[in-house]
Amino acid sequence: MADYRRIIPCLDMKDGRVVKGVHFVDLRDAGDPVACGRAYSEAGADEIAFLDISATVEGRGTMLDVLRRTVEAVTVPLVVGGGIRSVDDVTRLLDIGVSAVSINTAAVRQPELVGEVTQRFGTRRLIVAIDVRRNEAMPSKYEVVTRGGTQPEGIDALAWGQRVRDMGAGQILPTSMDTDGTKAGYDNALNRLLAEGTGLPIIASGGAGKLEHFYDAVVEGKADALLAASVFHFGEIGIREVKEYLKSRGIAVRLA
Repeated sequence: MADYRRIIPCLDMKDGRVVKGVHFVDLRDAGDPVACGRAYSEAGADEIAFLDISATVEGRGTMLDVLRRTVEAVTVPLVVGGGIRSVDDVTRLLDIGVSAVSINTAAVRQPELVGEVTQRFGTRRLIVAIDVRRNEAMPSKYEVVTRGGTQPEGIDALAWGQRVRDMGAGQILPTSMDTDGTKAGYDNALNRLLAEGTGLPIIASGGAGKLEHFYDAVVEGKADALLAASVFHFGEIGIREVKEYLKSRGIAVRLA
């Protein structure tokens, strides 16, 4: 991976619009995905994540028409997740210019898909998203959840991270349902657990609310990349502001 920390604005998509909520509910409209993608690309994002948060729950594929227009509007890598269930789905996305895909529920339901995708396209094309909730009964204290955080799976988060690593996942994108959208900070205990326990690059997600949270995710959470949504969508913090802050504290970033 890059020798600098990547800043990744996240476009959570529902009904063709960018939305953002708290704990994946109470969604607010945050704009048009093409316009948002273009603005973030021009603002210095290292990558952009496009997550179709209702595709799996609604049992449909990712919105290819919106994606095509977003790919054409941005000049940075686009990572896409939501509704991806097969190698054919991945092929369609990569064919329109998506840089990498993220799978979550499909990986839990069909673990063999992880190996199939990485064997076909390489490890750098696949991110496994792991949504979790705290559960003291689990060895790691975190349980894997699916279907937008609504379905507990009885799977320990660290054991699952190690399994997808062994199957070929290139990165892990953990999101704590307990911190998502709260702006109270990333779950750095979770991020560090997976970073140290799997050795894979970790994309911190869920909970960024102020500049210090990005720094803490690198230092305490051992994150390689920092994903955020609300603070960027609603103009509370700018991408360059995050990068300049991290640089001032000795964290390597890419400044255009």
